[in-house]
Amino acid sequence: MFRGFIKKADRVIERVSYAFTILSGILIVIMTFIASYGVIRRYVFKSPEPYSYELSMMFLLWTFVLALAYLEKLDGHLRVDFFVALLPEKIKNFILNVIGPLLGLVFCVVLTYEGWIVSMYSLEIGEKSMSVWAVPLFPVKIVIPIGYGLLCIVLLLKIIREILRIKED
Repeated sequence: MFRGFIKKADRVIERVSYAFTILSGILIVIMTFIASYGVIRRYVFKSPEPYSYELSMMFLLWTFVLALAYLEKLDGHLRVDFFVALLPEKIKNFILNVIGPLLGLVFCVVLTYEGWIVSMYSLEIGEKSMSVWAVPLFPVKIVIPIGYGLLCIVLLLKIIREILRIKED
């Protein structure tokens, strides 16, 4: 029963994280057009506009944070395993699939918690950017606990799957 729950949760998390990754890709395309518009307007028409830079910075944060969970799910992150490669296979798998994700989970839980506090405070005080545009910062800040919260779930499921696999062996 527990294994079935893990599989269902895994499928749901995979779909959500994949959707966030698609959204990240779309935002990168939009960032490209926004940045190009800003450059053309500044250098061709000699009429700079302040919004393209600010929008690009917001979208950059969103693209990074929203794609993290799917990247972890695919095991596509960078890893320097000079020392781990020298260890026996069982110990290597335990370090890479339990210890590493556990340390990442602790880090991501702190980021999620602190990001939630900061974003709720931003909503409470109605924080806005200091630019001419005065963008509300809550939508920018809430994406951090959402993205890292999803990453926490992915890491937790990865740890549980590996522990269940070790118990079977």
